[in-house]
Amino acid sequence: MQVLLKGVHVVDPANGRNGECDVLVEGDRIARVGRDIPVGDARVVELPRGCLVTPGLIDIHVHLREPGQEHKETIATGTASAVAGGFTAVACMPNTTPVNDSASVTEFILKRAAEANLARVYPIGAVSMGSKGGQLTEVGDLVKAGCVAITDDGRPVETALLMRRALEYASMFGIPVVNHCEDPSLKGDGVVHESPTTSMLGLKGIPGAAESIMVERDVSVAELTGGRVHIAHMSARQSLRAVRDGKARGVAVTAEVCPHHFLLTDSALTGGRAYDTNFKMNPPLREEADRAAMIEGLQDGSIDAIVTDHAPHHADEKALEFDHAPFGIVGLETAVSLCLDRLVHAGLISMTRMVELLSPNPARVLGLPGGAITEGRPADLTILAPDAPVTVRASTFKSKGRNTPFEGWTLKGAVAATIVGGRAVYVNEPVLGRASL
Repeated sequence: MQVLLKGVHVVDPANGRNGECDVLVEGDRIARVGRDIPVGDARVVELPRGCLVTPGLIDIHVHLREPGQEHKETIATGTASAVAGGFTAVACMPNTTPVNDSASVTEFILKRAAEANLARVYPIGAVSMGSKGGQLTEVGDLVKAGCVAITDDGRPVETALLMRRALEYASMFGIPVVNHCEDPSLKGDGVVHESPTTSMLGLKGIPGAAESIMVERDVSVAELTGGRVHIAHMSARQSLRAVRDGKARGVAVTAEVCPHHFLLTDSALTGGRAYDTNFKMNPPLREEADRAAMIEGLQDGSIDAIVTDHAPHHADEKALEFDHAPFGIVGLETAVSLCLDRLVHAGLISMTRMVELLSPNPARVLGLPGGAITEGRPADLTILAPDAPVTVRASTFKSKGRNTPFEGWTLKGAVAATIVGGRAVYVNEPVLGRASL
């Protein structure tokens, strides 16, 4: 079957496209991209005015929780959440139960993803057995089974020696090491950013230096080994400085940032939202200087990707007192609207830059397929409605998680549809109207 997206506005940074053209999809592949493609036997789809077609968005930092924590999320509900959020592919962290430290767990995840048949799923394996910081995993076995990177996310790679060994082995297989940068001795039992704001709440703090010290270490070890290191969910301005310095020296370092870290600060925990555990995440919301630095990094290219760090938890867990509630929020179904409203419509970055941060750059960081609308490549596409109004309602999420700090936010910009392998896996009918995918 052929489907012709006729006269659509395509934003495809990898191929230098930003304007009107036709996109012909044949089966699960892009057949042609260009002007005035003959209709032939194709079914013609004309999108509502104002819609944009982009390469499928890719989130390289999500927690799908399965196996072992299905009360929080399953691969089926997590990928349903992903496609509702415009993501055609996600990379999932290994802190499941059991930890994804073996080929058998990786294969289980891929089997469940195939059964769900929604977003593409790329597992990330653990650096150490059980993510306990001791014995290095069998990296080659993990890669052979389908892992695209290694990390102990949820915990840092604590010692420089283990990071060195991880980078050396990962380099042999052409994959990066992703690190949750955090010095445990400085973090202690902190639950929020260390600042006067949170001190007034009587909560224990985590200084920005707890993150940046380890970023500086990882940049140095990557320089030593020639390996590729990716800094997960960066939040501190000092960390950004270390990444910039590393890039300037030619170190193979990349970095990501989450919407909550470039939109919110620890001041969100004041007033009526004090002690609201939907604002508890790790790394924590930091101060205004850090938030502003993350915006600057998005603007100047120092930050490579926007990710969600989608971390669903059961409502009962988040209902605990602040010190005891788990870290983390959901993000797959809010990220695109937040980026459109607070970055693009606010004039902070261009639409092209937003797509770059959400598609070709994540693909490049993890060496994934996708990130471009190219003839012969899989037809993974995201259709955006940049002017459509959205009100965040956690009760409507496809995810099992409802733990969001953005409840009730009114935003401008929505996902209209998500296409994976030429198949519409999500359609926002109120936005698309009569357009039939």
